[in-house]
Amino acid sequence: MESHGRSGRSWSKSRSAVDDLQFFHVVASSETLTAASRELGCSLPVVSKRLSALERRLGVRLVQRGARRLVLTSEGELYAARVTAILDQVRELEDTVTDTAGALRGSVVVEATLGLGRAHVAPLLGEFAAAHPGLHVRMQTSALPLRPHQREFDVAVHVGIPPDSSLRMRRLARNRRVPCAAPSYLARHGTPAGIEDLARHNCIVLRENESDFALWRFGDADGPRQVRVHGTLSSNDGDVVTGWALEGRGVIMRSEWHVRPYLDRGELVRVLPHLSTPAADVYALLGEDGHVPRRVSALVDHLAAHLPPRLGQAADTRGAA
Repeated sequence: MESHGRSGRSWSKSRSAVDDLQFFHVVASSETLTAASRELGCSLPVVSKRLSALERRLGVRLVQRGARRLVLTSEGELYAARVTAILDQVRELEDTVTDTAGALRGSVVVEATLGLGRAHVAPLLGEFAAAHPGLHVRMQTSALPLRPHQREFDVAVHVGIPPDSSLRMRRLARNRRVPCAAPSYLARHGTPAGIEDLARHNCIVLRENESDFALWRFGDADGPRQVRVHGTLSSNDGDVVTGWALEGRGVIMRSEWHVRPYLDRGELVRVLPHLSTPAADVYALLGEDGHVPRRVSALVDHLAAHLPPRLGQAADTRGAA
């Protein structure tokens, strides 16, 4: 019997060498074998059996058994790295052949953080998929920060410049993180006049990454300023943080793309509007220099053309950062 996973691949009893490569790529990219079985659309015993069969064929152990999380052996790490390179070459070959046919075909994996992904990236991907029925578009979202160094995507939509400088970037939209609070909170506690006043306010912090999330930054590269804030509430979920601010529970520092509708309706008020804040633009992230499939570049063009208008901006025509 043939089983179809979310990734669009089919797994049958008669498999090619490329099928085995694709299978192990999914396994190596997963946190656990259970996660791999969900991705492949088959049971955990089937995945375990197929992995064992692959190891017998190669004559080496690829995955360490007994670990709570999936851990590759040194041979497994080498195999996974080479598998990724080979699959990239296969996709490049297919792109070269199909580019001449006009229609976009194949698959595109897009990664985005939960808030921006739900609100804006997902609708744009739906439009793009409808316009190109030969494509399979898969979107992965997470409430946690993106991990672009893992390269488990064709395109990642990232807020701010990522720490991995080897990735190619194209700016999709302008954005800044701005401090704001509900009018009810400011009526009770007063409006900060300078950044030093924030130290006396209940500041709701968003734990976005491993950096110092309680250090709020102002100014630009020529005149940076920062203040350490304190408060009774924090979360790694941007919607939760914004919800608390709307309830009048404190001051937040959030991306302008997220709070702009509340600012326009007066549900939130910009705090310290006379002070600039560092840019946190929205970027499309791609792999290192090399062949970019036409389906991927077309998708990035679609995001660059249509994301800014959704955020109340003109399309950014400057392209790469």
